[in-house]
Amino acid sequence: MAATAPDRVEAWTAAGPLVFGRPISPETPAEYGGRAGGVRPFYVWKKDAAGDVREAYALYPLLTYRTGLGGAQRWSMLNLINYSVVPPSPGEKSDQQAVPHKGFDVWPFYFSRTTGNPSLDYKALFPIAGQVKQRFGQDRWTWVLFPLYGRFEKKGVTTTTVPWPFIKLVRGDGNTGAELWPLYGQRQKPGVYQERFALWPFFYKNDSGLGKPVPDQQLGILPFYARDRSEGYLSETWLWPFFGYVDRTSPYRYHARHYFWPFLVQGRGDERYVNRWAPFYTHSVIKGTDKHWVLWPFWRRLEYREGGVDQTKDQFLYFLYHSTTQRSVANPAAAVARKVHFWPLVSSWNNGAGRRQLQILSPFEVFFPWNEPVRLAWSPLVALYRFDRRPDGEVRHSFLWDGVTIHRQPAQAASAFHLGPLLSVDRQPETGRIALLSGLIGLKRRPGQRSWHFFFGEFKPSPASASAASP
Repeated sequence: MAATAPDRVEAWTAAGPLVFGRPISPETPAEYGGRAGGVRPFYVWKKDAAGDVREAYALYPLLTYRTGLGGAQRWSMLNLINYSVVPPSPGEKSDQQAVPHKGFDVWPFYFSRTTGNPSLDYKALFPIAGQVKQRFGQDRWTWVLFPLYGRFEKKGVTTTTVPWPFIKLVRGDGNTGAELWPLYGQRQKPGVYQERFALWPFFYKNDSGLGKPVPDQQLGILPFYARDRSEGYLSETWLWPFFGYVDRTSPYRYHARHYFWPFLVQGRGDERYVNRWAPFYTHSVIKGTDKHWVLWPFWRRLEYREGGVDQTKDQFLYFLYHSTTQRSVANPAAAVARKVHFWPLVSSWNNGAGRRQLQILSPFEVFFPWNEPVRLAWSPLVALYRFDRRPDGEVRHSFLWDGVTIHRQPAQAASAFHLGPLLSVDRQPETGRIALLSGLIGLKRRPGQRSWHFFFGEFKPSPASASAASP
């Protein structure tokens, strides 16, 4: 279908929902503008206003492609095989080569990066031999036949393990340590911290912040006793995890008792309330976020405030029923916005300002509410029925992937009915058209005429509302 109104960008489909082209939905926070199209689900693209491809997906998430400013590109296959090109930063030192930064990974076997800076470049073959820099939370990680040999460097501290995780040596920046896991181990930096364990996890003692008036300490002689202490905080447990308590006095007040943690917990404090009898019933209020569980995981309610809007989320078995309701804090009398999923049958949306949408079937939306590629490539394939109502009263029904559509525009006193290519009926105040076989034969009425006239071989695209472009 194609739009005919001068202020509408055309949207069209062919072969049911498979082949399509449409403007990027105004409800979608798209950074490019422009259009989306392709052959679902095999290849789908998004173009910017200049017509350049910015994103493309082949059997998403099998293969994805994205481009950014300055020639940045990223290819990914299931996030396991990744290739990226990033233009050099304007702030790079003048003695470094101004070359694009390239990365190529084949998880978990091969990792590489090329930046023109030898201190950041690497090529590594896991677990045979290699090193990676500034990744995996380390400044540098070197290995040979891992786990037989590994070397981890972070903030001047080097941990050498032969083999990991059983034998470790720690050196650098005043840190020393040795571990024969799980029998015994210790690490320390004088005046900063000291950590020890024996027959881990049955005995451990970690002291940190030794320069503070009240150092932090974690002590465990499991399962008999465990303690976690810091300034303004104390937690003790006997016969772990059966009996224990938490007592905090700063930076906020909170006291809790737990029995067979985490199932039975009773806590009270500043902006904090916990009443947990899991899995039967749980109620907690933490900094205004109110949660209820009943017969976990059967029913859950979450209430919180975000950006001047009160949010309420109800779930039954996590995703079988999922409802989100939004209410204005500044204007409590305003209509609520609501999104409801009855998985996998129905999804409905109501923005509270006159826009309503409904889709049957809807197996993806509850799992990927913010995933635009899924909404482009997969959701329309299962949408047996779609309903869209706009604030001005414009209504559009679509059955069987636009095989049957009903479209009404009360503001223009216009309506349209399409039964695939077999029959189309279009009515406007001054005109009308009834066509068979996409215009092979039919009747029409021109402006200023009262009678209908027969026509033959008058083919033209059928008008479609911009709502057809909505996800």
